[in-house]
Amino acid sequence: MLEAAFQPPATGKNRTFIVHFTLPGAIAPHKVNWTLGLYRADGSLLRQWRGRHVLQGGSGQAVVHWHAPPALSAGIYQLRLQAGNILQHRPVAVGKPLPLLPASAALDGAGMAAPARIDGLGFDIVYGNLHSQTNHSDGGGDPASCRGAQAPRSGAFGPDDAYRFAQQHGLQFLLVSEHNHMYDASDGSDPHADPLAARQLYRLGIASAEQYSTGHPGFVAMYGLEWGVISGGGHLNILNSPALLGWERSANGEPFADVVTPKNNYAALYAVMKEQGWLGQFNHPGARQFPIDGVPLAFSEDGGAAMALCEVMNSNAFSKRLDEGETRHSFYEEACDKLLEAGYRLAFSSNQDNHCANWGAAYSNRTGILLPAAAAPTAEALLDAIRARHVFATMDKQSAIALTANGTMMGARIDNSGPLTLQVHYTSSTGRGIAALDIMEGVPGRHGEVKPVRGVNGMQHSFTPQPGAHFYYARLTQDDGKQLWSAPVWVNQR
Repeated sequence: MLEAAFQPPATGKNRTFIVHFTLPGAIAPHKVNWTLGLYRADGSLLRQWRGRHVLQGGSGQAVVHWHAPPALSAGIYQLRLQAGNILQHRPVAVGKPLPLLPASAALDGAGMAAPARIDGLGFDIVYGNLHSQTNHSDGGGDPASCRGAQAPRSGAFGPDDAYRFAQQHGLQFLLVSEHNHMYDASDGSDPHADPLAARQLYRLGIASAEQYSTGHPGFVAMYGLEWGVISGGGHLNILNSPALLGWERSANGEPFADVVTPKNNYAALYAVMKEQGWLGQFNHPGARQFPIDGVPLAFSEDGGAAMALCEVMNSNAFSKRLDEGETRHSFYEEACDKLLEAGYRLAFSSNQDNHCANWGAAYSNRTGILLPAAAAPTAEALLDAIRARHVFATMDKQSAIALTANGTMMGARIDNSGPLTLQVHYTSSTGRGIAALDIMEGVPGRHGEVKPVRGVNGMQHSFTPQPGAHFYYARLTQDDGKQLWSAPVWVNQR
């Protein structure tokens, strides 16, 4: 994780960048090489730092100090961190760059509530978190003593506690996504555990979500699973499976899961998900994860039908903050871009991966979902919106973003001839200004690099794309450094 304040320090003071290292489960010392670069807006390197850090007990940090030269031009610069296979990007302001759109007065309303809609688009917005754990796996730790992941099934708080906490904190939906391989109360595998009890616990979670939603109209409680392991694989959420999926068996060969899925076999998993109509989210994706036939971040037709979301930014999974003040964040835009370039149709999400009992309270980031105006928020309505990729990611729960292409809402696939007009729609109930805006462009199936469209200098940009398939999404940086990502729109230019 990379910790860096967006705004510059007081005149004459050094900036401090902190690289946080975590390797869950590591006991022996572990060496990691890291490189941190500071880049100008044109992509040229301004300054670079390198180091090797030895993690003790699976964690550590490196601190970098930098003083901006007085003659350095004001603007938005990019920090880029590489540590092993981990890539992180963060914008930082140098001097006082001119905003693309200055701050405005806050919208009228009680308590600076989140935007309920973006004017003129015909959608209502709901905000929540699609990645969290409770004591059904390794979450639910009491914030007073929580230091990270809990021993499986040992946490103090369960799904009902999570839904209640999230609703009281202002979220409108929460997905409890338990690790699929911990229903035997083991981080590895316990052949002596009761398979029936494991399956019953999963069904109890499903029932708890349904009952909580029924009893609390306006809040959507969801229960699903986080499938996979980090080593040799990668985590993904299955948002709407009524069945427990897994690979573990008891001593007599009975599976703990309702549906047996081979460990780290993503092609087989995607096939099951497509057949059943289950939706997936790539969780905190890494460059070497989700392999098929040895190829990481590989596309399959089954996966393309099942996977709908990609986490682009998360707050620290082991945060115990209750004031939304978490400063350790992780960014996954580069891995999400590779998945988009591979051919997946993914909207971006931003979640908290809570392991301590602070669901939604670690930071101000949210996943925003657009529902048809006046539609009641239900689990099925949210899933329909996710299928349509009517989803955006935001680090600011009081802001919203959307992108339209020739008037068509983000998430769609359109055919186009002649000019294409991309319109960025943004609203902030606290009147935040816009420091920077990029419209990013890629080509599905190319396996290339996603780059900013040239010449974008406002909220609307018209141009004629090259013939062929493209995708476009908006990435907006507020004047406080918090970022928002629209879902892409896919364009077949004739």
